[in-house]
Amino acid sequence: MIINITDDFDLTKIMNSGQAFRIAEVNGYFRFITGSDIIYIKHIEGPAYELSGTFNDTCIKALPATWHDYFDLSRDYASIRKLASLDEFLRNAADCGKGIRILKQDPFECMITFIISQRKSIPSIKSCVEAIAKKYGAPMETKFETVYRFPTPEELSIATEDELRELKTGYRAPYIIDAVRRVNSGELNLEALTDLNDEDLIEVLKTVTGIGDKVANCIGLFSYGRTGLAPVDTWIKKIMDRFYNGKNPFLKYGDAAGIMQQYAFYYAVTSKLKL
Repeated sequence: MIINITDDFDLTKIMNSGQAFRIAEVNGYFRFITGSDIIYIKHIEGPAYELSGTFNDTCIKALPATWHDYFDLSRDYASIRKLASLDEFLRNAADCGKGIRILKQDPFECMITFIISQRKSIPSIKSCVEAIAKKYGAPMETKFETVYRFPTPEELSIATEDELRELKTGYRAPYIIDAVRRVNSGELNLEALTDLNDEDLIEVLKTVTGIGDKVANCIGLFSYGRTGLAPVDTWIKKIMDRFYNGKNPFLKYGDAAGIMQQYAFYYAVTSKLKL
């Protein structure tokens, strides 16, 4: 199936933007997974992209709704980049990050993976997340490979702290156990969080052991589509100190704050800025 995407859309930059940890290149395609849905997508030329996935290629005429929302395709990122025109650093960052989009991921997977992400390199995070999926998630067959779905809260409930430590989660193992317990007990209703405002969403997420401001903001941005949130990690803190006298430059962009933050993060980690 061939579709056209005319707005900013760069698969390599999306994969390397630090948002999601299961994106991979397979047989010339970029593979994305959310829940039990899998899509393989590759750029052909211009706005044209070829798709394959867990949907009936012969019956569908456009990108399935799940993936339209996942890639945030209703938002005009080309216009958003122009908002940074008066800020030299962010203008350069937006130019560098052109093609990045904020992915709307499964909230449970996003929560667990960003708990794991603390003080870990991206390759280590990816390896750990894949190991958890392979041990506790259900296998799914595609025409290219066998893929393991990220485990549901119920599937992950059988994991012990020792088992999770064996999968290289380290000190984060009890945090994962606590998050899984809260979701399975109903104490933390991830679906109901969609009705909360940004501030309340962050506060509820922080009730989970091991989730602080940065991880809570990442979950809000990357799974609930709260693009007004701009997580502050080590890279962003260095940018704020180096270029903005320690102040947060993203919040003035309102609902585009998180997108500007992603441009800045990608620019910092890929262009070898001296921070």
